[in-house]
Amino acid sequence: MRFGEVTLFPVNGHGPEDVVVDGEGRIYTGVDDGRILRLSPDGKRIDVIADTGGRPLGLELYGEDELLVCDARAGLLVVPLPGGAVTTLATSALGLDFVFCNNAAVAADGTVYFTDSSRRFGIDRWRADLIEQTAGGRLLRRTPDGKIDLLLDGLQFANGVALAPDESFVAVAETGAFRVSRVWLDDGRTDVLADGLWGFPDNISTGSDGLIWITQASPRVPALDVARRLPPFLRAGIRALPASLQPRPGREVGVLGVTADGAVARELRGEIPGFHMLVGVREWRGRLYFGSLEESAIAVTASIG
Repeated sequence: MRFGEVTLFPVNGHGPEDVVVDGEGRIYTGVDDGRILRLSPDGKRIDVIADTGGRPLGLELYGEDELLVCDARAGLLVVPLPGGAVTTLATSALGLDFVFCNNAAVAADGTVYFTDSSRRFGIDRWRADLIEQTAGGRLLRRTPDGKIDLLLDGLQFANGVALAPDESFVAVAETGAFRVSRVWLDDGRTDVLADGLWGFPDNISTGSDGLIWITQASPRVPALDVARRLPPFLRAGIRALPASLQPRPGREVGVLGVTADGAVARELRGEIPGFHMLVGVREWRGRLYFGSLEESAIAVTASIG
């Protein structure tokens, strides 16, 4: 199914990577200069509520009046929704500093599930991790008392995180493996929620419709598949090239809405004029809100029924 009518809400910044919507329909996002922005429901007013000093990526509502921020440079943060000082929750776990804090989901009791995408490459070199397939991504859990433990390790570029509607499992996107894995929280067993995706999965989220929404930022890149099979010294040479000469994503984007058992209930795919690299998704009251790694706007669909 095609995207249909999509409205762009310009933001005064670049790369509004993730989006979250509060109970009043206000939209929150973070841009690449460190600012956290709040847009009015119609997108016409933009307020700066905080500046992390880093690169904010994943956002989640956190309790009644706070916003949880995964910052690729500054770690796991909290920002008051009315605006104010940024609080740091964590910059390391289990003896390792975060290299690429990326995305999160928050349980009803305040437990935070979040990803550190790579042990080796930070946000400025995200393409390098996809080329090298380092399998250094982690899915972590922070309990309300501040304890952090490891749920999954060895992930291929750990990215988006979402909880099942009943919080029976936590799902995590593996961008480099084109799949969404999951951990059952009662016994710790792992399996796959979605596999063999046509594009690169990025952020994921649980909608008010009970579906887990999965972004696909770009179709698979044949040149990347070739690069991954090359000897290490040739892969290193590709990594050393300017970004403009490395394997590049296409403009086609997509989102999947899957049920808790992995069945695809909704799929939208195609090109959105003036918008590409769709990496954030949030369903709210029948509409989808999209973030982008490369644009200077948020995209909002008409009601998807």
